[in-house]
Amino acid sequence: MFRLPREVLDTETVDLYCYTDAASLLETKDHLIVSLYADRDPDDYWEEAAGRLAAMVQARSDLAAGDLRLLYMGWLLAVQSDDVDDADTEPPVPAGMRELSAPLRALADFLDIDQDLLAVAAEASPDTRDEDHGGLADWIASLQAKEKDALLARVLSGEGAAVQALLSRRFRRACGGNEAAAATRTAAELWKAAGDRKAARENVEEERQREQQAREAEAKAAAYARHLDDLATRQEAAWEQAGTLIETKNPRDYDVAVTLLSDLRALAERRGETAAFTSRFLALREQHQRKPSLQERFDKAGLPRLA
Repeated sequence: MFRLPREVLDTETVDLYCYTDAASLLETKDHLIVSLYADRDPDDYWEEAAGRLAAMVQARSDLAAGDLRLLYMGWLLAVQSDDVDDADTEPPVPAGMRELSAPLRALADFLDIDQDLLAVAAEASPDTRDEDHGGLADWIASLQAKEKDALLARVLSGEGAAVQALLSRRFRRACGGNEAAAATRTAAELWKAAGDRKAARENVEEERQREQQAREAEAKAAAYARHLDDLATRQEAAWEQAGTLIETKNPRDYDVAVTLLSDLRALAERRGETAAFTSRFLALREQHQRKPSLQERFDKAGLPRLA
């Protein structure tokens, strides 16, 4: 909930955006309270909240100063929560939705507002104009002296923050820094566009992963080919090493021997010498028939079986 003095925010503006259970307006005599509600599983939710509140506080001051992006995000939250009729037209889209401030980004993350929905909504958002702070002095000079005296009196009475927000909002409005795009899209159109964007994004990611996997497989195959090239230079020594490892009767040595024999089979297949490998391996296998653990490893590796 964000509570603001009535003088810095009007009900007509808030009602354009906050008219659902997910985003609503509460009124008191002196304040308007913007309430944003996300129906989430509380497991580990509240534990997360405490560390994030400080990051979101500034969004209230920005709203008081005329930044309506918080209200529009509330409407998007309602769309996501299915609280808005499909035929409802979106409210005016505030400027700057493409570059959310840190407080607004923290709020979007905390409320878990769909990132694809935010992105498609931002497509209609005007760019944020750099405020012409060089014209600030001229704008202040244009204010009536009586009004400036009243504002100074409020500052001295402890309302400095409210006066700053009020003047910031009026200055932004005067220099066109808070323009909003006219509403043209319905809630259903936005939600469909978000779904299409998500599907396209996932397709791109899947393609990226396939390409990455293909590159990794290619690199692995090249490395294995180099390994077989090296093995070809010491083929006879490899056969002898396998036999020595088997004689140790150590399960770990069995594993190393099976890997070595599998590589020798791959080398034989590459060189068209499969028959010669099979004959020699079956002789080795028959020699060690009484080693069931070893025989099981041979079978698991798919090495030739005795008839």
